Amino acid sequence: MTADLRTIPAVLDRVADQFSDHDALVSQGRRFTYRELRDEVRRAAAALIDLGVQAGDRVAIWSPNTWHWVVACLATHYAGGVLVPLNTRYTASEATDILARTAAPVLVAAGEFLGADKTAELDRSALPALRHIVRVPIDANDGTWDDFMARGRDLDAVDARAAAVQPDDVSDILFTSGTTGRSKGVLCAHRQSLDAPAAWAECGQLTSEDRYLCINPFFHNFGYKAGILACLQTGATLIPQLTFDPEKAMAAVQEHRITVLPGPPTIYQSLLDHPRRAEYDLTSMRFAVTGAAVIPVVLIERMQTELDIDIVLTAYGLTEASGFGTMCRADDDAVTVATTCGRPIAGFELRIGEAGEVLLRGPNVMLGYLDDPEATAAAIDADGWLHTGDVGTIDERGNLKITDRLKDMYICGGFNVYPAEIEQVLARLDGVAEAAVIGVPDERLGEVGKAFVVVKPGHKLDEETVIAYTREHLANFKTPRSVEFLDVLPRNPGGKVVKPLLRERA
Repeated sequence: MTADLRTIPAVLDRVADQFSDHDALVSQGRRFTYRELRDEVRRAAAALIDLGVQAGDRVAIWSPNTWHWVVACLATHYAGGVLVPLNTRYTASEATDILARTAAPVLVAAGEFLGADKTAELDRSALPALRHIVRVPIDANDGTWDDFMARGRDLDAVDARAAAVQPDDVSDILFTSGTTGRSKGVLCAHRQSLDAPAAWAECGQLTSEDRYLCINPFFHNFGYKAGILACLQTGATLIPQLTFDPEKAMAAVQEHRITVLPGPPTIYQSLLDHPRRAEYDLTSMRFAVTGAAVIPVVLIERMQTELDIDIVLTAYGLTEASGFGTMCRADDDAVTVATTCGRPIAGFELRIGEAGEVLLRGPNVMLGYLDDPEATAAAIDADGWLHTGDVGTIDERGNLKITDRLKDMYICGGFNVYPAEIEQVLARLDGVAEAAVIGVPDERLGEVGKAFVVVKPGHKLDEETVIAYTREHLANFKTPRSVEFLDVLPRNPGGKVVKPLLRERA
């Protein structure tokens, strides 16, 4: 057993001893008790070491929610490595950029999935550090996972690596789209990756009796930290869902007696409005957490009454704060839950700065951005306050209410989208003189992109061409859903595009 319990390997060791025969992970392909999960993780960690992974090396995972993701994630930590999750919606060029910047020697990636083989499209010539790709079979029998696991023999080396991991060592680098158009890698320590989700789990009163249906993708803070790491620290059982399908989710709730089901508001809306909901027994559900969008009070009330969920909470967080920040509590009323993001958790201090900006400070503010001291200094001031870029207010009971964004970022289906990144892509489309992108309300996804385009003289462009071009170069959630052509973009005297005018127009 590793000495300090504020490292992920130490927590896995402890939970494997404490809940050895208790279900840890239940999926279609495999079922693991906590003891079996640790055994599998140690073998996978030995395989990573056999592939030449050194302590501190980055291991990337580019795959949907399967049991392999959980094993590969924990094995990376156990081998002393640093986890780099990649969004499954990334194009091959977006993934190549992150793999190059992290110099990851190993990538664990999906084989054929949803009719595509993105791994095969990676530009290996741009990735000299990437020596091995472990393919996870999903839609086809095209995996190399079993061959990879067969390499995991030297368990003594693994245990030595796990014991050497320290609480302040970097545990993961999660990439968040940058307002300058390029994503930034957020560095987080083991103690932070554990302490923040532990506080989240405490608000939801999570225990080993809970059975957690994980619809949130593992590559996202919510699925990885409020999912895998929250279960790991409480002994709860994790049941991952590959892709969200309302009927499959209801069937899983009934079959596995699911008690915990977090997700964006759209998930609960689709369950509530499903014509076959009455055919499924959903009475086991006890705890739900939502956020990442504006939530109608009536939705919270329907979740409590029609779905009979005892604890429905909302939360606010960002990758730069280990994924967390504020959260409602179990005894808050429906209006508080729907209209605020609750009070600080995980040792965070909260205050409102200049221009109404939400500021957070505490032990779980990120270590910094990967290879970007300037951006780090811009985000965290000399007094340790993280400038979130969100605008908000704090009520008399200390609850945070997010009212706007200082930055132009919007949230599509639970994912942050930065217009600058889309605008950079549009600038390369032949015929585009200028482009500006904003988020506009969407009933299903919260917000979607709308592009305003000025066409160069002598060129012709239509909406279909513009959208098709962005879809080629960007993940689906970043692709604008509509395009409006203008003669000129509205600008202020300093030459900046006045996006509030575009929002009024939209």
